[in-house]
Amino acid sequence: MTFKSLHEFVDFLEERRELVRIEEPVSTRLEITEICDRVSKSPNGGKALLFENVINHNNNNQKSPIPVLINMLGSQNRMNWALGVEDIEEVANEIRDLVKKQPPSTFIEKLKMLPTLAKIGSYTPKKVSSGLCQEVVLTGDDIDLTKFPIIQCWPKDGGSFITFGCTISKDPDNGIRNVGMYRLQVLDKKDKKTTAMHWQIHKHGSRHFQRYKELLRSANKSDALDRMKRAEEYHLDMRDSVKKKIPIAVYLGGDPVETFAGACPLPDNFDEFLFAGFLRKKAVELVPCKTIDLEVPANAEMVIEGYVDPEEPLVDEGPFGDHTGYYTLIDKYPVFHVTAITHRKKMIYPTTIVGKPPMEDGYMGLAITRIFLPLVQLTFPEIKDMNIPVETCFHNLAIISIKKTYPAHAQKIMSSLWGMGQLMFSKCIIVVDEDVDVQNLSEVAWRVSNNIDARRDIVFTEGPVDALDHAAPRFGIGSKMGIDATRKWKEEGFEREWPPDIEMDEATRRRIDEIWGKLGL
Repeated sequence: MTFKSLHEFVDFLEERRELVRIEEPVSTRLEITEICDRVSKSPNGGKALLFENVINHNNNNQKSPIPVLINMLGSQNRMNWALGVEDIEEVANEIRDLVKKQPPSTFIEKLKMLPTLAKIGSYTPKKVSSGLCQEVVLTGDDIDLTKFPIIQCWPKDGGSFITFGCTISKDPDNGIRNVGMYRLQVLDKKDKKTTAMHWQIHKHGSRHFQRYKELLRSANKSDALDRMKRAEEYHLDMRDSVKKKIPIAVYLGGDPVETFAGACPLPDNFDEFLFAGFLRKKAVELVPCKTIDLEVPANAEMVIEGYVDPEEPLVDEGPFGDHTGYYTLIDKYPVFHVTAITHRKKMIYPTTIVGKPPMEDGYMGLAITRIFLPLVQLTFPEIKDMNIPVETCFHNLAIISIKKTYPAHAQKIMSSLWGMGQLMFSKCIIVVDEDVDVQNLSEVAWRVSNNIDARRDIVFTEGPVDALDHAAPRFGIGSKMGIDATRKWKEEGFEREWPPDIEMDEATRRRIDEIWGKLGL
């Protein structure tokens, strides 16, 4: 199942009665958020919402000709369909089967070998000369971000934010692109051409930004010139960009898989568009931008082209009502200057909100957890299952079940995961035995509360935490807690006898199964 465009996905959802068209006038300031928040917290995430009579508070409260789509991935079914499956485990099992054929030696190698293992050369991004995303091209004085229905999510937000855009940048050393989902705050209604670029310190986009700054500082040195010469092989005009600007493109919409891939925590130098092609079983078509040397999905609804000047002072960004359920306070981020806006003639503006869970991002996070679990298991085959609950905002708690085979096995898993990718941000890791259903939080609470001795089984360490963690005593650095809730062995210093679980004998179970229908229960 592959969707050619966001329009096609909307039609599909409407056929499945998973979309509601709203004709009542609704403002982009707070009102879309309030409606979506109520819907997303209803059973199973509610419906996708298409607002067709949008009052744009950024543009003097005029009616926008552009409808707004929100909560499109805000249910398990819609997330599955966006990935072309009826059950997310189909994707996980496909990856599991593929990587088992040629297991490489390290976790990163496993991720990088995914294209080879899958034999998906045909899914490599394909360049095309034109795309519907460029039916309308706005440059110069025609650029006006306030004409688009960009929402203000929460009352104390610093302004209006583009929340569902995927940002493309390139590594200045090797030309390999990265796609990441970073919010953009519209900065100046008078200028109408600038946003703040929310490149958190741990994100790939931020690393590109820092590397450009390093190259600037050494631009006159011979080693920097050598780097520029090598970069030419990757079609980057580094002699210009090192001196001046970082080309950036932000796309919104297209096949929802292309949006999802931008949110995935892929390793450095792994192309998100290749991953999207693998998921959709068809290559992503890319069209050259109009004003910068980057390519964007040809089927996108809207593309914002521009640059970040690494020499320009940072600006205030925020506050922003974030996925933690708290406001992220004002901080300093780079300025993104818009050089062109292109879009479809009849475009849909996709957006999302975050806040107190559960919300749309929760279903995306659950899909990421299930899809990437097989890759974690390749490095740690003793891991049987993993649950990163939506309620804990994904980086606050990870529950892991393992097949325990030696003393302190749980502590080994904790230490390993605190050094792996996005899992390094986990503030708390709970490890349980393989027979515990980690998806059943009631069972987990029962096991943990019964199986631990607090002094013996709770360990503390310190390391990186998510940049949005407001409780950390220092920015990006905080303490972490590990809880070993496995059964304890004598080799671990437990000298008493561990009691068995209460279970009915099988003969009695079969007897009651036979008479159950006669009991009137």
